[in-house]
Amino acid sequence: MIICQIKKPLHGAQGAMQLDINLSFKEGEFVALSGASGSGKTTLLRILAGLEVAQGNITLNDVAWLSKNKNLSVQKREIGFVFQDYALFDNMSVEKNLLFVSKDKALAKKLLQMTELYELKERTPSTLSGGQKQRVSICRALMKKPKLLLLDEPLSALDVKMRHKLQNELLNLHKEFQTTTIMVSHDPHEIHHLASRVLILEQGKIINDGSPKEVLFKTQANQASTFSGEILEIKKVGKKHIELIISSDDVHKFSVGQHLSIT
Repeated sequence: MIICQIKKPLHGAQGAMQLDINLSFKEGEFVALSGASGSGKTTLLRILAGLEVAQGNITLNDVAWLSKNKNLSVQKREIGFVFQDYALFDNMSVEKNLLFVSKDKALAKKLLQMTELYELKERTPSTLSGGQKQRVSICRALMKKPKLLLLDEPLSALDVKMRHKLQNELLNLHKEFQTTTIMVSHDPHEIHHLASRVLILEQGKIINDGSPKEVLFKTQANQASTFSGEILEIKKVGKKHIELIISSDDVHKFSVGQHLSIT
């Protein structure tokens, strides 16, 4: 279990604010973190990773990462971090980008095969598409077999078809490696498809915490949305609730336990 109790003054979209978080994450959870720009989402990920300092405590399975007298280095935290801009080494091949993290060639091969990149292992990042670069970035983060995988809008720059493909691959990798994953996302389809839990951050504080179904229904009930899409209608069909959601680039239908695309 990860326990996070932190405070940090920030300057957000509406001026000065306090990041004030008191959360715990169960092992194996896939958590989606959403909220308006400037609400503290990326800062929270960076604090968990050890890339920024804050006051408070962070522990993983009773091991202190952050306390009054301790701030464990990034290298010693069992985390993988996938940035929006990929952060790959352009002078290294795809395979060497992975082996730079760990010399485990068998694991590198397995990850590249799972993501259909093995045939491209000798290519450099500059010769890859955006979707291929993102897959390499995710594979590299998993080379550490992290206890915690942090994803900062990893699929936001991709087209709809590629984003859906990588969502499935990411979910498979999450389950395969039994990691705890925290992902920043504004896409309701992505959240519904991937997450087991959703946190909504506003002005540095968690204002909503629940399952994707609970949070999306609550968003509709409050007639306010923190996502890039808007819930237009909720219908009950038999024993299932159908949510109709329109986003900026596509239209999706969701049912409890099932995802259907409208074409």
